[in-house]
Amino acid sequence: MSIIFYHIFLWLYKRGIHLVAPWNRKAQRWLEGRKDIFGKIRAEMEEGTGGKTIWMHCASLGEFEQGRPLLETLRMQDPGCRIVLSFFSPSGYEERKDYNGADHVFYLPLDSRRHARRFIDLVRPGLVLWVKYDYWYYYLVELKKRNIPTLLVSGVFRRDQPFFRWYGRLHRYMLECFTHLFVQTEASKILLATLGLTENVSVSGDTRFDRVIGIAESPESLPLIEAFCRTNPVIVAGSTWEEDEEELDHYANTHPEIRMIIAPHEIGEERLREVERLFRYCIRYSVWAGEAGAAASDKLQADSYKLTANSYKQGGRGPNVLIIDNIGMLSTLYQYATIAYVGGGFGDDGVHNVLEAAVYGKPVVFGPVIEKYIEAVELTDCGGGIVIDSALEAESVFNRLLNNPEEYRQTADASRGYVYAKKGATAKIARFIQEKRLLTN
Repeated sequence: MSIIFYHIFLWLYKRGIHLVAPWNRKAQRWLEGRKDIFGKIRAEMEEGTGGKTIWMHCASLGEFEQGRPLLETLRMQDPGCRIVLSFFSPSGYEERKDYNGADHVFYLPLDSRRHARRFIDLVRPGLVLWVKYDYWYYYLVELKKRNIPTLLVSGVFRRDQPFFRWYGRLHRYMLECFTHLFVQTEASKILLATLGLTENVSVSGDTRFDRVIGIAESPESLPLIEAFCRTNPVIVAGSTWEEDEEELDHYANTHPEIRMIIAPHEIGEERLREVERLFRYCIRYSVWAGEAGAAASDKLQADSYKLTANSYKQGGRGPNVLIIDNIGMLSTLYQYATIAYVGGGFGDDGVHNVLEAAVYGKPVVFGPVIEKYIEAVELTDCGGGIVIDSALEAESVFNRLLNNPEEYRQTADASRGYVYAKKGATAKIARFIQEKRLLTN
């Protein structure tokens, strides 16, 4: 890609956001969040003082969770540092704008030479952490011009990416702007070597392993979830799309002894109603908390619940499916699973985060689209993950795991063992920063 085509891309992106904003809430937030963005940044940055500034950039929420262990480790090592966190996507900013581990949380202004200079002038970073991807040419070029140490965290590379294509010279130059690239796998390091990037590349692993281990080792208790599950077998289905739910609904509808917790990837009203249409005996978490919460919390061992007539669809039995209609609970929910199902594997984009479930030592089931997600492939290879292709296969796998204790134990142990064998990426990167004195020079 030439710089001319890059400018065309940026112009089309901005125009596209404005065109869809009237009926797309995410696009509206993207625009609203960037109104007078430099005024907001200037006002906040002038207020505070302190040590060296660390700037971490994330595309969205997933990348933030990936970089979070490193950010919090650096804060512990240098409590006087000033932390600036930036997001490109509203889904990241809106969820973490009040994150107390950062001194400032901003939207990243759309890339341009002028914006990059203004942003860096105001933030004055001494160290920059760029998590996984979301490469922006002018920001990276400006950081290199100013000799500001810039580290790629948990990068992952595939041969089909623009860096390795004939038209990828602009993308390759962006990689050359990094002081050091920490990649997840040896395969990524080998690919970068074909571009002549060897001296400043290290295999650190994926910091997401450290993040999920930290969550699992200090899990939050959820009494209302415990009340719903009781002593029944539980399937927690996280980050699901309609294609996933169509593979699960028959099993839930025909197995009243199973408790199924569905956490859809999107929780707009229309989407929640789609889930309710599929699962005949269901209740939303907000309704459960409002109508049954107090009683359930007091009677965790009760044999039945008394719910109002509107709480679930009638049919001679109470709800065995709980629909999570909020964001932020999923990583904690998996601790209650007997079996975990991770969504996305029946869609074009592929499976979502399998590590959040595997860390608790749960068999993890997902759809077949996993080739771009090394952790899902490796989890399957080690015996902790199970790929299904249909609703019939889902039912067969669930029944097999629930009725065969030895197979269940082996799968669960493999799942947990895989995650713990991969811990340590955060410590490797933090050690590099200390040894190179990137926060003291």
